[in-house]
Amino acid sequence: MSAPGATTAPQQINVADLELPQLAEVKKQLEEELSHLTNSFAQLKQAQAKFHSCIESAKEVKPENKDKTILVPLTGSLYVPGKLREVENVVIDVGTGYYVQKTRSQAVKYYERKIGFIKTNLDTLQDTIQKKQDNMNYLVNVIQSKLQAGGGSSS
Repeated sequence: MSAPGATTAPQQINVADLELPQLAEVKKQLEEELSHLTNSFAQLKQAQAKFHSCIESAKEVKPENKDKTILVPLTGSLYVPGKLREVENVVIDVGTGYYVQKTRSQAVKYYERKIGFIKTNLDTLQDTIQKKQDNMNYLVNVIQSKLQAGGGSSS
C-alpha cells in the first residue's frame, strides 16, 4: 500500500500462498542453488588445503636440506628426483601462469594471506548455505502441510 513511485524492497511472496506446482518449482530452484553453493564451498576447501600444502613445502626448503635428493613434481601425478640447491628463495605460482620468486618467509606469508581470504569467503558461503537450507526446510514443511490438507490425494 505504498504510494506510486515510492522506493520499496523487492516484493516478497509468502510461499504458503503458492500452489503445489509453484512450490515444486521454488523447491527445484532452491535445490539448484544449494547444489551450486555446496560445490563452490568444496572447491574453496580444496584450494585452502592446497595453500596449506604450499606452506608446508616452502617450510621444507631450508638450509639443512641443501643438496638432499627430493621429488620434483612435473605434473599432478609425475615426480622426478632432483637435488635441492637454492634454499633461500622459492618460486611460487601467483595464478594464470605467472610465477614469482620470494624468500621462504615471504612465500609462507603470501599463502597465509590466501588462506585467510578463503576462510572469510568460506564463512560467508557457509552462512548463505545455512540460510538457503533453512528456507528449504520451511518450504518442505509448507509442501507437506499442503499435501496433508489436500487429503493425501497425490500419491
